[in-house]
Amino acid sequence: MPPASPDKPKLLIVEDDPGLRKQLQWALGDFPLLFAEDRAGAVALFRKEEPPVVILDLGLPPDPGGVTEGLETLRALLAHRPATKVIVSSGNDERANAIEAIRAGAYDFYPKPVDEDVLRVILDRAWNGFQLEAELMQLKSGLRPENSFFGVVSACPAMQKVCALAEKVAASNVSVVITGETGTGKDVMARALHAASARAAGPFVAINCAAIPQNLLESELFGHEKGAFTGAHAQVAGKVEQAHKGTLFLDEIGDMPLMLQAKLLRFLQERLVERIGGRKAIPVDVRVIAATNQDLGQMMKEGTFREDLYFRLNEVAISIPPLRERPGDAVLIATHLLKKAQVAMDKAVKGFSREALECIDAYAWPGNVRELENRIKRAVVMADQGLIGVADLDLECAAPQDPADTLPTLREVREEAERRLLSRTLALTNNNIQEASRLLGVSRPTLYALMKTLNFSKAGG
Repeated sequence: MPPASPDKPKLLIVEDDPGLRKQLQWALGDFPLLFAEDRAGAVALFRKEEPPVVILDLGLPPDPGGVTEGLETLRALLAHRPATKVIVSSGNDERANAIEAIRAGAYDFYPKPVDEDVLRVILDRAWNGFQLEAELMQLKSGLRPENSFFGVVSACPAMQKVCALAEKVAASNVSVVITGETGTGKDVMARALHAASARAAGPFVAINCAAIPQNLLESELFGHEKGAFTGAHAQVAGKVEQAHKGTLFLDEIGDMPLMLQAKLLRFLQERLVERIGGRKAIPVDVRVIAATNQDLGQMMKEGTFREDLYFRLNEVAISIPPLRERPGDAVLIATHLLKKAQVAMDKAVKGFSREALECIDAYAWPGNVRELENRIKRAVVMADQGLIGVADLDLECAAPQDPADTLPTLREVREEAERRLLSRTLALTNNNIQEASRLLGVSRPTLYALMKTLNFSKAGG
């Protein structure tokens, strides 16, 4: 069986027959293969790995003689990721079932018994089709909705600056470190950087450095050869290899052990991967994005994070402000998340009540966007009426104020702006009225009248 090639896409094979699984494993060993035996396993693995191509046997337990489970699996996979190319397997006497699967959204079918040459042609077509569609979406990306950067939704000026920086950075190949509190959307920003880059058609491979035990993290990152350690029954390409021609996202990079930091640094310098137990250096073309909610500067002082690795990773830094420092964004994001939840849960909810919107806007959101998303999902489930209320969100909010009590009048806004401009101008001119009136483009009598109206006698008010 040939080793998995980094140029091949991840391939999920859903097949309950052990003999066929083994045959496909030998025939397609140059693909990074994933295996599942039933609908539950297939959906779980698909949601975790998001392979672009799937081979699906229609006869799955508990209905191996029928197609019910296979078709339900097909619909579940496409509902999660419609762009995926699902190839169904069919016997010569089952062409009607294959046609039904194609009507349900399958890309193609291959006949049994397995003909490796025919199957490879179908797989190549499917992968090429997936890449072309991804490139088309990339070309259309300039038409994305207002206030949105590839899934990052915001209207707040501070966050808009972050998105503008991300848009510039996305076009380059520099490494990026994204910082921010837990739940601010660092993973969403990483995916946005990938989607806006020239690598959008390639894989986006994420690994959470805090979620994997230290003794397994090296193997997850760099892969291993068969027999490299107890339990290594097959050759496995690591996450770095799987991200070839795409983006590798290292979430919670601050939790990476020092020993692995050294190996990651070596990869970033040489762009070569050596699997555990291997002797061959494998070149990998990948862009690295890291994220953390920790203070890496303090960690470097404490000796728990390598300074040389920090500067290799942190070619550009993107800091995402917490939701409480993004005025107006909570309501905007809540509306966006509500639309997603309505589709995912297939439940009709008209929107938010005025009280609910005021509560969303006033709440501090210590858990940031992640907490907001959880509250919206709960509200969609709990809402009995057409509108989501405060009780559905399960938030403790202060009594809403009348907007008339909280919003300034236009006159107050204008006077405050005039006061600031006048103070700045008089300070710049050292209280020279003639020079100040020239800079402001008004006559001296007009300036004196404005100063009198604002009770302004000198710089500083």
